[in-house]
Amino acid sequence: MNDERLTAFKRLLDIMDAVREKCPWDKKQTFDSLRYLTIEETYELSDAILENKYDDVAKELGDLMLHIVFYAKIGQEKDLFNITDVLNGISEKLVRRHPHIFGDVQVQNEDDVKNNWERIKLKEGNRSVLGGVPLSLPAMVKAYRIQEKARGIGFDWENTEQVMDKVQEEILEFCHEKEVGSPKMEDEFGDLLFALINFARFININPEDALEKTNRKFIKRFQYMEQQAKQQNRALSQMSIDEMEVLWQEAKKM
Repeated sequence: MNDERLTAFKRLLDIMDAVREKCPWDKKQTFDSLRYLTIEETYELSDAILENKYDDVAKELGDLMLHIVFYAKIGQEKDLFNITDVLNGISEKLVRRHPHIFGDVQVQNEDDVKNNWERIKLKEGNRSVLGGVPLSLPAMVKAYRIQEKARGIGFDWENTEQVMDKVQEEILEFCHEKEVGSPKMEDEFGDLLFALINFARFININPEDALEKTNRKFIKRFQYMEQQAKQQNRALSQMSIDEMEVLWQEAKKM
């Protein structure tokens, strides 16, 4: 098994060397030109996972692997780093951050593992527990990661009821600012979303996944409505809200 993995990985590296040398498109690529493509590939992987298309998951992982070796190739050309540095770096990090596997630290559960992880990162020179959260993350994902990291050093609610109380508090504060037409309304709405994300985390729901599934559900139902309207030689925009509601309820039953 190990020989097969090494052979497959070496083949990819050899192909990367060849296309970088001989392909006009590959020759022109830089860190910056690949960056947005890598983000796109990551989202394609996410789509495949959400849709349970595991053959596509394998394909998208291959695309991401290509990007990794591509970046490493460019880094080698610039005498910055190479694929060996990349692999050794992540291996050393995994060993260092898993002292319960490769050392003598005892843990009871996954929370202990996460807490140790954050403490070790601080010892590695990170100035802040939140310093490792990328600024360019989508806001919902960023909020979730911020809350996870704060929990890692013990800054968190004690139970679900406390978090729900906070959600209710933020709803009331938002409603008050809305009633008076205050410019603080946007801030309070942000606080409410942050509290809801916190609540989702407490009950082991990933809010990004939950919202994306709702997005897809809405799209499916809305497109059903469009199809039904088309069969009536009408457009949805020509229907009353009551007529659309009938189609919406049909879509929900479907």
